[in-house]
Amino acid sequence: MVSLGGQRILLGVTGGIAAYKAAALVRELKKAGADVQVVMTDAARAFVTPLTFQALSGRPVRHALLDPAEESGLDHIGLARWAELVLIAPATADFLARLAAGLAGDLLSTLCLATTAPIAVAPAMNHRMWEAAATRANVEVLRGRGVQVLGPAEGDQACGESGAGRMLEPEALAAWVTDRQAPRPLAGRTVLVTAGPTREPLDPVRYLSNRSSGKMGYAVAAAAARAGARVVLVSGPVGLAAPEGVEQVSVETAEEMLRAVQRHAGGADVFVAAAAVADYRPREPSPRKVKRSAALLNLALEPTPDVLGWVAGLPRRPFLVGFAAETEDLETNARRKLERKGLDLVAANRVGVPGTGFDADENELDVYWEGGSRRLARAPKTVLGRELVALIGERLGAQGRA
Repeated sequence: MVSLGGQRILLGVTGGIAAYKAAALVRELKKAGADVQVVMTDAARAFVTPLTFQALSGRPVRHALLDPAEESGLDHIGLARWAELVLIAPATADFLARLAAGLAGDLLSTLCLATTAPIAVAPAMNHRMWEAAATRANVEVLRGRGVQVLGPAEGDQACGESGAGRMLEPEALAAWVTDRQAPRPLAGRTVLVTAGPTREPLDPVRYLSNRSSGKMGYAVAAAAARAGARVVLVSGPVGLAAPEGVEQVSVETAEEMLRAVQRHAGGADVFVAAAAVADYRPREPSPRKVKRSAALLNLALEPTPDVLGWVAGLPRRPFLVGFAAETEDLETNARRKLERKGLDLVAANRVGVPGTGFDADENELDVYWEGGSRRLARAPKTVLGRELVALIGERLGAQGRA
């Protein structure tokens, strides 16, 4: 993790059940070297005691706007000037509404009005509250003012329901903060990424596909955007939201993916082929549903377009990164693909390792290039995405493309 080198972070905690996660966030930020000042709303103090945050941050927690012990010199203005980043986590629907309206009825909202530091919010609320028209309008107002909206994530909620509205995990929020301090090795470059599976129709209700979830490609796209690149993500059908700051193009078949890549490849400096494109498609898809019968069904298949091969054949080709999912002879097969496709890098993973690879949150990669290799140890795909993008930046420099 990049050191925050004493960066002064004002962490606002508002009144939601996710307030308990803010304690872990303080620990992560302190571990990275930040100086953290916690400001709580009255509602937040009903969920977590200020003493918890004081013990973790090493600073007395602030909550009162008109505290005689603190306000002799308009201390809330001094605190607004002190902050180099204001992060509200969790940010409730009520607080987002007050922030959008410019209200200043408590210390935290007053600080947000008085500070010139960047402001980021990590929403946390019931999924229906997040989806409400009023909340979405408030979020758009805040984004229009330059407020960074981090999340929310999807999943089970304290109310027993499930959907979008969970606060991002403390580790993810801390990573966002540190990424702001990290070098931006891809600034000024355009990165084209493919992700997810393709679906090749057999008939109107069936298709050939694979188990790719798209998580690795999406992680690479998000990391490239954080590294300063303009990112175009060509995605097959997945259940993932487009990463912040990424231009997404949705496709279904390999042919559609090829056409989308052809539209954008000419302006790309880097092409990352993370999609698991189906190798074959039915030669003659049926226009009607194929009915079940006792007879054997013979299916004639033909190769799908070679998306990576097409990009590799361009006269002015981008820096090429391919992926190889292998069941055996990992390095041998990966290096063969590196040479056969003319790649600059190939990221290989072994299929069948429990908890990694297709449709999993974690993976491990062995990355090869001509004359070298690097092992990216097992980790969440979000972490591997950042490590792979950093390696791409290194190799661009080694090739004189920096």
